[in-house]
Amino acid sequence: MTTTLQPTAYDKLMTRAAKLTRITYIALLILALVAPMLGLYPVFVMKLLCFAIFACAFNLLLGFTGLLSFGHAAFFGSAAYVTGWFIKSQGWTPELGIAAGVVASGLIGLVVGAVAIRRQGIYFAMITLAIAQMVYFVCLQASFTGGEDGLQGVPRGALFGLISLESDTTMYYLVVAVFVACFLVISRIVHSPFGQVLKMIRENEPRAISLGYQVDRYKLLAFALSAALAGLAGSLKTLVMGFATLSDVHWSMSGEVILMSLLGGVGTFFGPVFGAGIVISLQNLLADKVGSWVTVIIGVIFVMCVLTFRKGVVGELQAYLERRRRAATGQDA
Repeated sequence: MTTTLQPTAYDKLMTRAAKLTRITYIALLILALVAPMLGLYPVFVMKLLCFAIFACAFNLLLGFTGLLSFGHAAFFGSAAYVTGWFIKSQGWTPELGIAAGVVASGLIGLVVGAVAIRRQGIYFAMITLAIAQMVYFVCLQASFTGGEDGLQGVPRGALFGLISLESDTTMYYLVVAVFVACFLVISRIVHSPFGQVLKMIRENEPRAISLGYQVDRYKLLAFALSAALAGLAGSLKTLVMGFATLSDVHWSMSGEVILMSLLGGVGTFFGPVFGAGIVISLQNLLADKVGSWVTVIIGVIFVMCVLTFRKGVVGELQAYLERRRRAATGQDA
């Protein structure tokens, strides 16, 4: 005699939530693909996607490993300079320039991480900030960076020497493809056994140590991966905008990526993308109207969000859905 297990209300809600998530992602992907046809300015959307990659890279470190870095601008900006210099001065193709930027930021991440992970909490954050300021000083003084003027007029070139990226439309679809690839890679990392160990370290590091995990190695690898992905965002930004400046390595850039992650929801997949969209959209819409006051307005929005949405917009939405699932489980029981 066989018995058929009926799905519980909890199972139904989980299935419905998974379907809704997939539908949302597919809808957003379709929207991204048709955005130029809808009249959206391609350069603006490309900039938004570059910073979304940056925020997702930072979230991999803070949201899933529990390490707060105040110096991620060092990786974003150093990759921007390296890519710009190789493409403009050495005549490299864009894919090689981007690869050089990613490798450079990853190596810097390994060095910074090896020093910083020896400390925890605010001491870890302060070490990353101090080293990032050193990188800023190097970019200010080095001859190849252009000093205060930065690197200007970086050409987009031709992808693999075949596909010209001078057209905004062609460049746009390259950025979309890279963003989707990064999003999938981060998702894969988080759901892998390696990602589960990172989350265990975030929740209870002494427990992870007691189970025999080499915690410092995991944190160092997570730091380097986050740095390399942040560098990818900086390299793409240079290619899109055609320049790399000191603002890319300034400490305020590190503050912006923290703001993006917190607004959207730390520890969520789509939260940093949503937060990047809010910050970049406000900067784009308000910069010409209110000038430097845009920083004050974004700060007020951030304070309101922290007071009302402690887990970020996406984080609060996920928490609400989780409460519904628990209620359904209680009713089922």
